[in-house]
Amino acid sequence: MPTDDSVAGALARFRASGSPWLALPFFEDRSAERVAEAVDARREAGARVLPAPENIFNALALTPLDDVRAVILGQDPYPTPGDAHGLAFSYVGGRRLPASLKVILAEMAEETGAPVPASGDLSGWARQGVLLLNAALTVEAGKSGAHMKLGWSALTDQAVEAVSRTRPAVAFLLWGAPARQRAALIDGKKHLVLEAGHPSPLNRKADFRGSRPFGQANAWLQEKGLEPIDWRLG
Repeated sequence: MPTDDSVAGALARFRASGSPWLALPFFEDRSAERVAEAVDARREAGARVLPAPENIFNALALTPLDDVRAVILGQDPYPTPGDAHGLAFSYVGGRRLPASLKVILAEMAEETGAPVPASGDLSGWARQGVLLLNAALTVEAGKSGAHMKLGWSALTDQAVEAVSRTRPAVAFLLWGAPARQRAALIDGKKHLVLEAGHPSPLNRKADFRGSRPFGQANAWLQEKGLEPIDWRLG
């Protein structure tokens, strides 16, 4: 019987929501249960799993499939307790913003003319139809990448494919090599695919700054007769 603080419990609650994402094979063929069991096994072994159970499926809960207008893919949650809350790149910790997020928000501010926000909470983007999905929905405290091979990536692949197949016009913002590899899952004739380097300051090519993803996405959405996304925060 799953407990409230288990990944299995979080999955059971997400299933009860009736989300359209539940039609993905990941949920229908019980892959989700197998991944939850693997993550909970790590918990039972003493690992601290992040984010909190109630936040694990936030990306899918805040951005239903039928509302997706843009997609931004990340790797895995921040490995410091209290920082991650289930949305790629989004940060709710109490310290200075993570380096990659600072670069993203600086680019956004430059494009929109808005001030660089003090908060890194990207929930406002998610509620406007920006799917902020990580390749792994969980991580262990202090161990970045710990759950990348537990099976979560199937969910990411299927979500990208479902968005491409079912949505009429979506802007995919693919930053960094792992995200860009998923361009093959996207119908480029129907959707906008914007590829750039990872926003991390450790990216030696420094090919994210100046890529103008936010303005390009909005211009394309408006060409399609869709409302632009208000990328400003705060």
